[in-house]
Amino acid sequence: MARFSFTQDLGIDLGTANTLVYIKGKGIVVREPSVVARNNSTGDIEAVGSDARNMIGRTPGNISVIRPMKDGVIADYDTTASMMKYYIRLAQKNRSALAKKPNVMVCVPSGITMVEERAVIDATKQAGAKEAYPIAEPFAAAIGAGLPVWEPTGSMIVDIGGGTTEVAIISLGGIVTSQSIRTAGDDMDDAIIQYIRKKYSLMIGERSAEAIKMDIGNAGKPEENSSMDIRGRDLLTGLPKTISVTAEEIANSLRDTVVAIIDAVKNTLEKTPPELSADVMDRGIVLSGGGALLKGLDEVISEETKMPVFVADQPLDSVAIGTGKALEYIEHFKSHPNIASRSSMD
Repeated sequence: MARFSFTQDLGIDLGTANTLVYIKGKGIVVREPSVVARNNSTGDIEAVGSDARNMIGRTPGNISVIRPMKDGVIADYDTTASMMKYYIRLAQKNRSALAKKPNVMVCVPSGITMVEERAVIDATKQAGAKEAYPIAEPFAAAIGAGLPVWEPTGSMIVDIGGGTTEVAIISLGGIVTSQSIRTAGDDMDDAIIQYIRKKYSLMIGERSAEAIKMDIGNAGKPEENSSMDIRGRDLLTGLPKTISVTAEEIANSLRDTVVAIIDAVKNTLEKTPPELSADVMDRGIVLSGGGALLKGLDEVISEETKMPVFVADQPLDSVAIGTGKALEYIEHFKSHPNIASRSSMD
């Protein structure tokens, strides 16, 4: 297989929660939240990434904090293009002004429609890419996790991001069967917000919910029922209030989301050819993405599937690393529609 080396070209993990940019030879050079702050009066971009994320819930009326990606696809085209342009420039800040525009490999959910995929490609080009090549997110995650994707053996990846969970069986450089559900990390945060609102009449923000999930969240029954103090606004009095929640409560609030992810894994296994199922039984299931860090998730999936389950060495970076490494195989992606997505064949 011919390889192509593009020293200035980029791999972008355009995620619902975070955007990562990978440069070959340098690794991940940008890791920022997919958040933009925009002035409603002038339309100007006030802040991007961490600076914008710090503004959530703290802005005056003339500034809106936007998450332009929703469920793994573009919800606000112009804002997404502006955000990507900013990150591409940030990644190449030491590049010569005379250098050519980069080719960009950008990940897309495996269940994306042709219209949604074309929007990603167009936004990437508008952001400054010479050419944009889409790659299915679970395939990129498998490459980044070090799975033998080019070999005649079955590998199973479960990538749990912010907006989507991607489950796929991969063999011989292609996705054999996959399922993409729009249930992932953001839904876990929302489940915690709704639980605390319903039980304690307390309103908390997205960042507080994420902190709770990371600190005491668990996919199964917690070994230790630890607790955490959280602050929010009492819906009855309108005043600030502090309460204590336990790990068991949070585990209960996350149950529906965890069950949905497990069902996606089971559905994918049911559609897998027998020979590849045997390979997965031997090699196990690999989890990647931020959701893979939820305590106990690997154990719960293992119990439900009766298969070994492992968390990737760098779960947060797997998709970005795989997307960057895939730049070496651009010609292969152009000629294989089960890897390169549909509209890239146009």
